[in-house]
Amino acid sequence: GVSLNPSTPAHAIECVLDQVDLILVMSVNPGFGGQSFIENQLEKIHTLRTMIGNRPIELEVDGGINAENASRIVDAGADVLVAGSAVFSGGDYAANIRAIRTAVGC
Repeated sequence: GVSLNPSTPAHAIECVLDQVDLILVMSVNPGFGGQSFIENQLEKIHTLRTMIGNRPIELEVDGGINAENASRIVDAGADVLVAGSAVFSGGDYAANIRAIRTAVGC
């Protein structure tokens, strides 16, 4: 797989698309949890989904995921959502997971 930080453009990985099975979009600047989702990453996710086409590549998004933005992220093209703080900072982990799943129609 390959990972893209928020400042790395989608086109930076064009040359390796046929060699990876996973693309991770960091939607916060790496370093610590609890950051807010960087909204301009939605466009990058959509661009990557288009670039992937019918290749067998999963598109994963990590950072600032919660029940309020999860559906927009999936709609942009994400296959996998990583939701650390949204799950573990609220006490009722099962309810937090359920809220995210409900938001994306799972």
